[in-house]
Amino acid sequence: MKASSTPILTAFKTSPDRGRGLARDMRVRWALEEVQKTYDVRLLTFDELKKSANRELQPFGQIPSYQEGDLVLFETGAIVLHIAETNAGLLPIESHARARAIAGMFAALNTIEQPIVERSSFVLLEKEKSWFNERLPILDERAHVRLRDLAHRLGDNEWLEGSFSAADILMVTVLRRLDGSGLLEHHPKLMAYIARGEARPAYQRAFAAQLAVYKASLDE
Repeated sequence: MKASSTPILTAFKTSPDRGRGLARDMRVRWALEEVQKTYDVRLLTFDELKKSANRELQPFGQIPSYQEGDLVLFETGAIVLHIAETNAGLLPIESHARARAIAGMFAALNTIEQPIVERSSFVLLEKEKSWFNERLPILDERAHVRLRDLAHRLGDNEWLEGSFSAADILMVTVLRRLDGSGLLEHHPKLMAYIARGEARPAYQRAFAAQLAVYKASLDE
């Protein structure tokens, strides 16, 4: 049987983010919506994530994976980059600007996301530990250092690299992981940047699609 050319994205059947748009398939959904590319979604339970059928697509037993014809990808950065490179509109045409936008994608997933995920995991898993109140300010400051650097880099620009690009998809979705932490309120330029991303019609379509999955899971 010939592999379908319509991309197939895997996602949580019951997302632990409770419909807040934080699960990582959101990044891929948003990219696909920006380039107006039709896609299908295969929903997986937590048990199905770890089974061999999913591990053949995503060796670490996570979401998302991405199938398009004979191509299978995992890791959201790689998937969004593939979408941006094979569809117009998510990367600048000029070579230097394009390279800078790709650098921004790497920065989102490496430099910015790392301290955010470290802090989020600490709050989730170690809140009852005796050292929690001592260590949390250290992790907060690590995040603030990166956020201040990012705000300085963004300056008064609307987007990271001239026009909207794949770098903004990744950066906005990474920053949204701080929602409710109280950290973003110290960085008004970044809050305005996130709001611009969330206002994009493609973002809103992607968010609505992910939220619909979560609401459907509540009815089962």
